[in-house]
Amino acid sequence: MTTSSSQKPSHPIRALIVDDSPSIRTILEMMLSDLPDIQVVGQAIHGAEAVRMVLRLHPDVVTMDIRMPVMDGLEATSQIMSVCPTPIIILAGGVDADDEIAFRALEAGALTVIEKPSGLLAKNFDVVREQLISTIRTMAGLKVLSRSKASFSANNVGPMTAMLQSMVTRPVRLVAIAASTGGPPILKYIFDNLPKEFSIPIVVVQHVLETFAQGMADWLNSSSALTVVTAVDQERLVPNRVYIAPGGAHLVVTPGGRLHLDTSAPLKGHRPSATMLFDSVAKVFGKDAVGIILTGMGDDGVEGLKNLGKAGAHIIAQNEESCTVFGMPKMAIDAGTVDEILPPMEIVSRLVKLHSHSLAIHKDTGGLISPAR
Repeated sequence: MTTSSSQKPSHPIRALIVDDSPSIRTILEMMLSDLPDIQVVGQAIHGAEAVRMVLRLHPDVVTMDIRMPVMDGLEATSQIMSVCPTPIIILAGGVDADDEIAFRALEAGALTVIEKPSGLLAKNFDVVREQLISTIRTMAGLKVLSRSKASFSANNVGPMTAMLQSMVTRPVRLVAIAASTGGPPILKYIFDNLPKEFSIPIVVVQHVLETFAQGMADWLNSSSALTVVTAVDQERLVPNRVYIAPGGAHLVVTPGGRLHLDTSAPLKGHRPSATMLFDSVAKVFGKDAVGIILTGMGDDGVEGLKNLGKAGAHIIAQNEESCTVFGMPKMAIDAGTVDEILPPMEIVSRLVKLHSHSLAIHKDTGGLISPAR
C-alpha cells in the first residue's frame, strides 16, 4: 500500500540508478548530474544489488530497469517494498502484449512507468530527460508503505452509503473511471474482481505514456473475466467490455452509445483528459451513469465530475488510505461532488450491487446501455 505526503525532502533528492547497461547508467547520471536538487548516490547493475544498496543508502527514489541478470526489476521492486519501502520509478523501453513485467512491477508497489532514454543522440532525448527529472522530483516527495491486500479492504465507507443505495431506482448503463499515478494496479484489482456477468460497459482514462497504453490494456485484460481493450474511434459500446483511452487522444462517448477519439489539444496538459470523458458521459448518459475517480496527482476529472454529478450520476472517490497519491480524489471530495468515499474492495462491491439492481429493473436489456434520452 502507498500513501501520499506533501512533505518534500529538505536535502537534495538522493537517487539510486538501477540498470544492467553501463551506457544507460551513464546517460541517466548525465541527465541528473548538473541538477542542484538531485544527487545520484549509487548505481546498481542488477536487482539483487539494488536491494542491498537501498538498505545501505536509503535513497529518496529509485529508477528501476526491468530486465536484468541475477534479479529482474519486478523481483527487486517486490523485495524493496517488503523490506525498505522506497519510491520506485520503472524505466522501460516499451511495453507490449509479450512484455507486461513493467505493469506487474506497479502491482508490486512501484509508483509509475516512464520511458527509458535510448541514447544521447535520440530525437526525444530532451523530452525523456524532462520527464525523468519531473517524475523524480514528484515521486521523491511521497511516503510509501509496504503494499498488501489489506490496502484494498473496506475501512472508510462514505456515511451516506446505505441511504444512497436505497435511492438508486434506475439502471446504470455506463461506468466511467479516471486514474493517474498509482492507477494501473487499482484498475487491475477492480477488473479482476468484477464477475464475467458484469455487463455494464466501462470507459477509462488512465494517464500513461502513449507508448505504454496498449501494453497496459493487454496486462489488464490478461487476468480479467471482462474483455479489456484500447478504445477504437466510432466503436459501439457493448456489454462485458472495458475501453481504455489510447495514448494521444481524448476518449469521449457520443449519442447512440459510440466512442470517439478526439485529437484536439490537451486539456490542462492532459490528453486523454478525464474531464472531457466525464463531460461527454454527463451529456449522453446523464443520471444513468456512475463516475469513479481513483488515485492520481492533480485535478484532472474534477470539473467533469461536477457536471456528471449535476446530471444526477452517482459519484465515487477512492479513499485516502488506499491511494498512492490522494490528489484527484481529494480535489473531487473537496469540490463537494462525491457521493461515496470507498476503498477498492467496496468499489467492486458497489458496482456489483448496482449491476444486479440494473438487471432487476430491466431484465430484458441485460443491464445495458442505451444512452439517456
